[in-house]
Amino acid sequence: MKERTLTLIFQISYGATDAIFTDRSRFPYFYRVVPNEGYIYRALIQLLKHFGWTWVGIIIEYNESNYLNRELIDLITSDGMCVEFVHELDWNEWRITASRQYKILKSTARVIIISVSIEKLAEAFAFIQGHSKLRRIWILSVTSLYIDPLYYYLTDILNGSLTFLVSAGEIEGFRDFYLRANPDQYSEDPFIYKVWENVFYCITPQSSKDTLLDACGNKSLASVRHIKDSDLRVSYRVYKAVYLLAHALHLLLSEKTSHGAPTKKDQLESKLNPWKLNHLLRNIHFTSSSSQEEIYINEEGETQGQYDLTNLFMLPDQRGNLLSMIKVGSFNTLTPDQLIVNDSAILWHPDFTEIPQSVCSDSCSPGYWKSSREVPFSCCYDCVPCAEGHISNTTDMETCIQCPEDQWPNDNRTVCIQKIIEFLSYEDPLGQSLAAVSVFFSLIVTSVVLIFINHHKTPVVKANNQTMSYTLLLSLTLSFLCCFLFIGRPQKVTCLLRQVTFGINFTLSVSCVLAKTVTVVIAFNATKPGSKIKKWVGTRVSIWLVLLCSLVQVGICLVWLISSPPFPDYDTHTYTGKMILQCNEGSVTAFYTVIGYMGFLSALSFIVAFLVRKLPDSFNEAQLITFSMLVFCSVWVSFIPAYLSTKGKYTVAVEIFAILTSSAGLLGCIFIPKCHIILFHPEQNTRSYITGKPLQ
Repeated sequence: MKERTLTLIFQISYGATDAIFTDRSRFPYFYRVVPNEGYIYRALIQLLKHFGWTWVGIIIEYNESNYLNRELIDLITSDGMCVEFVHELDWNEWRITASRQYKILKSTARVIIISVSIEKLAEAFAFIQGHSKLRRIWILSVTSLYIDPLYYYLTDILNGSLTFLVSAGEIEGFRDFYLRANPDQYSEDPFIYKVWENVFYCITPQSSKDTLLDACGNKSLASVRHIKDSDLRVSYRVYKAVYLLAHALHLLLSEKTSHGAPTKKDQLESKLNPWKLNHLLRNIHFTSSSSQEEIYINEEGETQGQYDLTNLFMLPDQRGNLLSMIKVGSFNTLTPDQLIVNDSAILWHPDFTEIPQSVCSDSCSPGYWKSSREVPFSCCYDCVPCAEGHISNTTDMETCIQCPEDQWPNDNRTVCIQKIIEFLSYEDPLGQSLAAVSVFFSLIVTSVVLIFINHHKTPVVKANNQTMSYTLLLSLTLSFLCCFLFIGRPQKVTCLLRQVTFGINFTLSVSCVLAKTVTVVIAFNATKPGSKIKKWVGTRVSIWLVLLCSLVQVGICLVWLISSPPFPDYDTHTYTGKMILQCNEGSVTAFYTVIGYMGFLSALSFIVAFLVRKLPDSFNEAQLITFSMLVFCSVWVSFIPAYLSTKGKYTVAVEIFAILTSSAGLLGCIFIPKCHIILFHPEQNTRSYITGKPLQ
């Protein structure tokens, strides 16, 4: 019944901010000249976001609908902020209970929002008086703030606090009137005596008005600092409400007189209907002559407005430390997502040497990510370093970003940097050493060829298949030189050629050795009486054998190149911080088939040479071939586990080493002894010596 009566009364309020009055179906005749308090909550959210305050507490006044309480909490949590505690004060609860006091004192939130009526504000803070170490930033969510009651109780506590107040405007001439007024001028006004009693303490219960006038009747409010500096916010809202009603009445009276109605006051008053004022008030739109503010009623029955972000700070006064206020920002209800704050103008409590922070967990620096704790608050987390291969380049990242395969985090894991590309280069000492050894052995082979050419008519050179000797020397030269295909930055061409060239050259070398061994066998058996293989003596068998063995390897290589050719590839997983540029063999099966076929020929040559190692001395080259094949096979048997166990440029170095060692083994075991005889023992390089004595 009470609400029904209220809804039928035409009212213009200058202070009611409850959001419930925006329901026009329930309160069709209720208007106000202040925005509803829902806008303050939006302003609070913008303020929290501006300073990065994500961990707050709330002391709020209970209301029947509980709508605003939920709205404030929902607004805070929906923007990624957290509420550590919410304490609701009942209508009849004037002091915070001991249990709630304990929770507030133990809380870690350094920003606490107080959304209670001004009447309860002092009592709500009373318990903090005994806890001087409890230093918090208090945000007062009250639309009108009378700071007089706070002077003696809360000056130190609220020093540095913030609040949003509805902006005030100037009323022309009113401030001067207000500050000059005193009991001498308005002795018939009973309220002025109450003001003087409270402000100047000029009267006691036993005093009379005459005593007051004698003591301080001529005093002025202009002498009181906080009154002189006051902004008269409430007075300005009353002014707006009165002018709205005056404009509505003016329109109504104008409407009546325009229709020829009587203009006498008593006749007009008898026909004034509130519902007509209600209709007219919605269409009023005027500009205040004193403040130049546009004043009108919106569809929710209230005026749009602007809030001043106000800073409360302690100011010395003759009566002690007093609270004063200064505007440090603004919030317009027409643009509720924009808050203007002048950070440099805010005076924080002296205990805060910089802008206070209120977070459950400190921000996670770049290089870390937020790992949620086992608590119901998203604002509470641990900062965990990004995993290997991941970065975070901004603060408070939820997850780390994985670097691309060709990049790696820097030491702080804040940015992905290009991985170092590793390959066996000519600038690398290892690459330089292997290249130098390759050139050295190539020069030795060239020297051997020159020696053989210069002594091509001597028995040592002619003793065992001269053509095969030159072919073997050529293949050894190519084997030494093919090492250069393995050194340097892998390219498409070099990847295609390196293994194929190596495989064919070595097959040619081993085929020549096999042919020389077979030549020894044929030559020995051809000397037996009645032998039918005399017709095989010569170079044709060895040439055909070399061609046949080599063509098989060429066929294997062609199939490899056609089906799955090698190509340059990056290995980004073996090492951290660098990637290996290498030749991907394309087909591992094809690669080991090439190696296996070469090993088969080597083993065959070794077996044949081993079987004929005890032939007469004039044909004892088989002993040298046996030893060379033993070296060759030992190197390549050792190569496979070494090749599989190394990575990067060292894999390439192992293969080059195997090529150089096995080639050098063939060169040293087969040709160096011959060169030694040619150069240092020419007396042994005669037909009679070879046929009559063994080589030493």
